[in-house]
Amino acid sequence: MKTCLIFNPAAGKCRRTPALFKAITRRVAESGLDVSVVKTRERGHATELARAAVRDGCTRIIAVGGDGTLNEIAPALIGTRLALGIVPAGSGNGLATHLGLPRDPLKALGLALEPASGSVAIDVGTVNDVVFVNTTGFGLDAEIASRCNEISRRSFLSYARTTWARFFQRAPMRVTIDSGARRVSLETLLVTVSNSDQYGHHACIAPGASVRDGLIDLVAVKPMGPLRAVQFAAQLMLGRLHTNPRTLRLRAREFTLERIAPGFLHTDGELHYAGSKLEVRVHPAALRIVTAPGTRDRFVLKRRIRQPGPARPSLPRFR
Repeated sequence: MKTCLIFNPAAGKCRRTPALFKAITRRVAESGLDVSVVKTRERGHATELARAAVRDGCTRIIAVGGDGTLNEIAPALIGTRLALGIVPAGSGNGLATHLGLPRDPLKALGLALEPASGSVAIDVGTVNDVVFVNTTGFGLDAEIASRCNEISRRSFLSYARTTWARFFQRAPMRVTIDSGARRVSLETLLVTVSNSDQYGHHACIAPGASVRDGLIDLVAVKPMGPLRAVQFAAQLMLGRLHTNPRTLRLRAREFTLERIAPGFLHTDGELHYAGSKLEVRVHPAALRIVTAPGTRDRFVLKRRIRQPGPARPSLPRFR
């Protein structure tokens, strides 16, 4: 099994723990497996490294980093039979948390290296043909991502402080949401479309969401005062956000979102500038993820409420 391990030194835990790279390379050497270890140098470099690994005949790629690292690697693997092993070493690690992967990087590495480990095919999303594996969003969502990306030592507390500081400063925006089955226009602070149930840091933005159901979950948060904001924060961390009266929750195969003007949005925490109209789609079973033996069906056991939607979308070409 020829494997390429892509290590992102800018990811949260990698940056906070300089010794992690040596520990990982030592574990790789002890495994005796055919594994090449490479480091990313800048934003976008992980995509180049992953594509080179595919051309080199690798059958497995291991990502050491957070959701942003997965976001860069995924386009090179979508539609292939290569499996992606995840070593959660970012700040939030939303997808890894949803998948139930070990939080300890070395334990997760052991799982990713194990030849006997299985794999599952998970959905990915696109927004205007830009890939996301976990979440995409705009409004307060993108603003928090932008400000936290400027923080050298990102943590749960830094995210929490930034969110609280900006929550009451940001003006609401009018957004029109069309799921095919329903069209609604509302004032909102943020709109998130999620593949998994996790934002990161164990914040459950879309309770009940699954990466294996062929659907994506939209959550729009309406303006609220301080007391409701405290309630919102508690429900977010307790996985009870679906009970909050100031949130709108929709589930579909695709959404058309229209905002007043162009602006920023994020894909897995990576910031982009986009137009006022956004087409968000799910691409079912497009990416294979390494999982522990015997856990292949854990993600289809979650209770789902299916909504009618358009025909299954075709997978776009990623270059």
